[in-house]
Amino acid sequence: MYGMVNKAVQEMVCMHYGEPVWEEIKTRAGVDVELFFGNESYPDDMTYRLVVAGSQVLNLPREKVLEAFGEHWVVHTANGGFEGLMRAAGKTLPEFLKNLPVFHDRVCLIFPKLQPPRFTISDVTEHSLNLHYFSDRPGLTPFVVGLLKGLGKMFGSPIGVQILETKATGADHDVFHADWSNTPRA
Repeated sequence: MYGMVNKAVQEMVCMHYGEPVWEEIKTRAGVDVELFFGNESYPDDMTYRLVVAGSQVLNLPREKVLEAFGEHWVVHTANGGFEGLMRAAGKTLPEFLKNLPVFHDRVCLIFPKLQPPRFTISDVTEHSLNLHYFSDRPGLTPFVVGLLKGLGKMFGSPIGVQILETKATGADHDVFHADWSNTPRA
């Protein structure tokens, strides 16, 4: 994964728990990198170890750590150096979600070594859709839930997320039902 992922994990932990907790997580994870470079590639295993150590140090289930990180990732990315890219994908939550299948194509132009997941959508209604998530990286289902919730916050549109299918239970990909029917209408 690119260093910007690990930098965002560090930012989230330091923001909510402080630098000493981040140092404890790094030590427990066996990560001796002092500074993550955003455009440099790091082993996926390093990020997974940080999540496991974060779960242990914070005494939270891994799923909660990943979901919190997914939410933080969107808000961080939207308010960081990628707000133009994020905004170009849609002006509303439904528009962004409908454009998500091509979003990573644009991101790959910036990060050519990126191994992004693939998204497709189905069962689109005025207030919901099913999001299909295909990835070779295991265990990131809660992260996608957090991403969706973060997008809801970014667009000021409350979103409900229901997991319909997962690779962990034998499906060939994860499927999420995203519902924004409680979003106030203009």
